[in-house]
Amino acid sequence: MKIIGPARLAMALVWLAVPAIAEELRPIDRPEEIGFAGDRLKRVTEAFQGYVESGRLPGAVVLIARNDKLAYLHAFGYQDREQQIAMRPDSIFRIASMTKPIVSVAAMTLAEEGKLDLAAPVSQYLPEFKDLQVGVEQRDAKTGETVLVMEPQRRPMIVQDLFRHTAGLVYGQFGDGLVHRAYRAANVSDRNQTLDEMVGKLAKLPLAHQPGEVWEYSMAVDVLGRIIEVVSGTTLDRFVEERVTKPLGMGSTGFYVREADAARLAQPQNDPATGQRPALPDVTKKPRRLSGGGGLVSTAGDYLKFCEMLLHRGGWEEARVLAPSTVSLMTADALPPGIAYTERAKARISDISPMPSVGQGFGLGFAVRTATGRNPLPGNVGTFYWSGAWGTTFWVDPQEKLIGIMMIQVPLASGSQYRRAMRNLTYQALLESPG
Repeated sequence: MKIIGPARLAMALVWLAVPAIAEELRPIDRPEEIGFAGDRLKRVTEAFQGYVESGRLPGAVVLIARNDKLAYLHAFGYQDREQQIAMRPDSIFRIASMTKPIVSVAAMTLAEEGKLDLAAPVSQYLPEFKDLQVGVEQRDAKTGETVLVMEPQRRPMIVQDLFRHTAGLVYGQFGDGLVHRAYRAANVSDRNQTLDEMVGKLAKLPLAHQPGEVWEYSMAVDVLGRIIEVVSGTTLDRFVEERVTKPLGMGSTGFYVREADAARLAQPQNDPATGQRPALPDVTKKPRRLSGGGGLVSTAGDYLKFCEMLLHRGGWEEARVLAPSTVSLMTADALPPGIAYTERAKARISDISPMPSVGQGFGLGFAVRTATGRNPLPGNVGTFYWSGAWGTTFWVDPQEKLIGIMMIQVPLASGSQYRRAMRNLTYQALLESPG
């Protein structure tokens, strides 16, 4: 798998009226050369084709790479089932929380320049956060109602907390505690607001936990996105493009789909129960809130370049995005001993929980495998990954020099079964160690 340079790309566009990525990504003829059994890879095709034919999925793009070569790439079904538009390898997907690793990498480029201190209080960059209180739920003895009692932070929220989701922030839609309700009432996730305005809202709300003491998936990387803007003096979309997507040649990745690329946008299929399409964000127009936690769109081919950069410890092709030591830090477990977990984290399907009981932790932007034998899915210690709310997923297994990417568009919480199937189907076809 070779990423073609600008001159060759321009020539390809002259001669071919097809997207460049279709030329770039071409599986090798014999996957056995990189340790895969060809007949077992066919099981991937059979499974995903079955999902499409049964009506469970409208379509999918599945990609598997190893040793810098493409073992498998297949576009299944429909980019838009209702319009009968076929899926294509370069279809564009809302990648939701797969945005977090990209924005985390962008932030770490500032840390490498000495402009962002991960040990510094968040209030050093966002003064609005200086006096945040922690809201503790207690039952009022007189009324019997549950109320929030405010406590000061025992230690300041630091920048590292934002990367690893130990800042005390939450997602309003992922709980019914009083702080979660306050997030919903303040509409902190509104796409029609700037990051500055979002931070202003959050600064008026209490934290749900003491910083550094509880892992709760949250809007922390959205806050990190605002810090990037403050430190860099530019907007988040421009900074991500300058530091990550442009150097890596990720031309279809951004916070919205350009008009010229709109015909490649994948859509979920109609819900049989309602006859309506699930409500996913409209990504055909640039939003005011550039969500560092979930706002990007991308393709399988673009995300492969990002994964290859991480697998190669910060550099890919001619681009050097991070130093090897920075990638090592990001892909190590950053959660302190004794960290607590919310009930939702404990109740989630165990393959995704960053808990020692399932052999996982959380680094600076993604989950990391810390032990063998505890997780229900295959993978080696050191594997890191994350997924998106609308079904997209990726993982990188450095020991096997392996990358897996699945792009689908399904309603929230419907993608986990396909994520698990993708992982199992890939490893069952991998029979030999890397050369």
